[in-house]
Amino acid sequence: MRAARKSSDRSRVLCGIRTSWNTIGDGEFFCEECGGDRNYRRRTGRRRFALLGVPLLPRGEAGPVVECAACHTHFGTDVLTHPTTGRFSAMLRDAVHTVALAVLAAGGTTSRTAVDTAAAGVRAAGFTDCTALQLVDLVEALAADTGRFLPDISSGGAALAIELHEALEPLAPHLAAAGRESILLQGARIALADGPYSPAEREVLGTVGNALALCTDDTARLLAMARTTPL
Repeated sequence: MRAARKSSDRSRVLCGIRTSWNTIGDGEFFCEECGGDRNYRRRTGRRRFALLGVPLLPRGEAGPVVECAACHTHFGTDVLTHPTTGRFSAMLRDAVHTVALAVLAAGGTTSRTAVDTAAAGVRAAGFTDCTALQLVDLVEALAADTGRFLPDISSGGAALAIELHEALEPLAPHLAAAGRESILLQGARIALADGPYSPAEREVLGTVGNALALCTDDTARLLAMARTTPL
């Protein structure tokens, strides 16, 4: 039996399928094996049957694959759809900033409490230098830009919806439910900082919930929860 095992091991060494890899691109990605951002090589390969280490008969194409430059693990190319840590942080900052601006645009910037609440949320998301004055100036500038950012109830807020969907939809698949709910709750608390929701604020927050892939019932539940939950 031992002799048979040795013979089998030898045959695996003497012959087998070998893959010759060719690098066709590189970049940075989030490596699930390493648990962080790493450089990668995008590679394709050719399989060949090898005898005594010599490639002989072709056995088709291999890949493309994404190879981590650190741990050398191979992944499918769909791994590149996952944002890097740096990109994810930037997407989250932009999402919170856009929601804050949208809610302020809907409810107005005359309430210092609402503006301060928005600025605090934006700073916590990563824009550490954000001030209440900067948000007010930006809302006013956006309103002056042919009103493209202000909600138009009569037209269904189409222009505003586009802004929110562009910021939130790419982020939503990479957030757990609690993370998506947190963004909506932040917007709700800005709206509630100066009193009950106005119709325009409700419309904006409904758009936020939709862009975050929250169902209508969940959005309504969260808006009700924000009224009774302390900031």
